[in-house]
Amino acid sequence: MIWNCGKNQIKYGEKILIMGIVNVTPDSFSDGGDNFVSEKAVQTALKMEKDGADIIDIGGQSTRPGHIPVSEEEEWKRLEPVLKELNGKLSVPVSIDTYYPYVAERAVKQGASIINDVSGIINKDMAKVVKNSNAGWIIMHNGDGDIPEVKEFFEKAVRESESLGINKNQLCLDMGIGFGKTRQQDMSLISNVSKYKLNGFPLLLGTSRKRVIKEGTGQENPKMRIYGNIAADTAAIFGGVDIIRLHDVENEKQGIYMAEALKKNLK
Repeated sequence: MIWNCGKNQIKYGEKILIMGIVNVTPDSFSDGGDNFVSEKAVQTALKMEKDGADIIDIGGQSTRPGHIPVSEEEEWKRLEPVLKELNGKLSVPVSIDTYYPYVAERAVKQGASIINDVSGIINKDMAKVVKNSNAGWIIMHNGDGDIPEVKEFFEKAVRESESLGINKNQLCLDMGIGFGKTRQQDMSLISNVSKYKLNGFPLLLGTSRKRVIKEGTGQENPKMRIYGNIAADTAAIFGGVDIIRLHDVENEKQGIYMAEALKKNLK
């Protein structure tokens, strides 16, 4: 199966795709400041590709609980030098983590081919950017909800996107772990992927270092939650998730590869 993302035709379904996270922010919940300097962000992105990332996801503002949103101008100020430096240096697709059409439009002109939109709404201006650029569009469920609500949202999002001229092959869906949900809802969504996944659309899981991992493991330090993350990834992979978004590509990929190998041997 193919996910159409601008100049990139991304195969999914045959292997689990790994999306590496690069936050160009001073205040992200687990890595705020780590890559705030653009040179460090570039180095991190290049290392993630070397470590095995299939996609690099770059964001310019924190979406942690209680975050203070930055303006679209400030977000682009953070992202522009990183995207310019990486343009032509990465052989894997670049995703831009933004809900601002202003930022998305400029990012695709600097080489990004995927728009990772956590807003939880079908913004007509964002849809216009997606349509004009042929970029991939990750649409996330943002807010309270369990299996029925997430499935209904996915179905509605697909209909609304197609009505705005977006080819369904450009869409990827994300259940929105940690975005407006209780920890029990997060657990339920990770454990029951097959009950709400839509056929014909890649499904992305983003649990990396989040509170749900703390809930299940008791690990207070976000950067030490890798083993809990691997367990969550495994459950979701067995349910049919296609893409895992994570911070620690080098180490977590072992768990992903093993889960994938085990799933292939199910009888």
